[in-house]
Amino acid sequence: MYRFLASTRWLGWLLIACVFAAGCVFLGRWQMDRLAGVKEEIRHVQVNYDAAPLTYAQAAPLLDHLPEDGKWTQVALTGKYAIDDTVIVRNRPRSGNPGYEVLVPFHVKDGGTVIVNRGWLPIGNEHAGNPDVVPAPQSGTVQIVVRLKSGEPKVSRGAPAGQLASIELPAMAQLLDYPIHLGAYGLMATESPAAATAPDQIEKPEADEGSHLSYAFQWFTFGLLAFFGLGYAAKQQARLNREDKEVEEAAVASGIEVDHSAYRAPRQRKTRRRDGSLTDEALEDAYLDAVEDKGRPGS
Repeated sequence: MYRFLASTRWLGWLLIACVFAAGCVFLGRWQMDRLAGVKEEIRHVQVNYDAAPLTYAQAAPLLDHLPEDGKWTQVALTGKYAIDDTVIVRNRPRSGNPGYEVLVPFHVKDGGTVIVNRGWLPIGNEHAGNPDVVPAPQSGTVQIVVRLKSGEPKVSRGAPAGQLASIELPAMAQLLDYPIHLGAYGLMATESPAAATAPDQIEKPEADEGSHLSYAFQWFTFGLLAFFGLGYAAKQQARLNREDKEVEEAAVASGIEVDHSAYRAPRQRKTRRRDGSLTDEALEDAYLDAVEDKGRPGS
């Protein structure tokens, strides 16, 4: 009944279904990997974001190389801002609004220099490509608490003088005449004494896993549907083949010679009554097919 499945045509359909299903599985696993990454990021926030701050001595290895589980670690620093070396980072959207982020080197007392991201500024109205005002931190000794983040990769777009296209720490180091920590920068949490005005603080990441899990299930379901669809098509083809065979057997039983070399498209009309007997239309079709076969040359 299902011998036709071994034909080239049906093997081709099976191959297409397998390729489609493999693509769906790949996309589903990709969504699962993204979900795992989001969950790991949420875990880092939950563990480190509000934990007790480390001292500079404790955090120095993290500032040179920040592992994944060290992201958002709080560090307490005492020292002075290098206000004259302030740099802004362009193209930093926030809640759908374009803007900038402000980087200021911080000379740690009896330590190295840490780049501090003091927060976000909106685009300016007075000077194109620049914020209207960049609030300066307090001069003199300041105590701050920062949360550590890894530097960002280099991007293809450029930036005007005094600006960076991303928080690329090696690019920041090229603008300075003293060494800085290149493994991480600090996102400002608090500072004392606080400046009269300051950039808007970067918001805490939301613990939202997104829609990755539902997207993964959708892709896996699409892969299964490919085989269900192929199975349904094969079942329908087997039914049509069975009906054609029964019509042929009825014609032979009536003494009508059937030409097996002639091609006939699968019939879609109803061929059986409710009691299981062939309809008059089916018997008539078989008779007409046989008459046509006899009338062909060579019959």
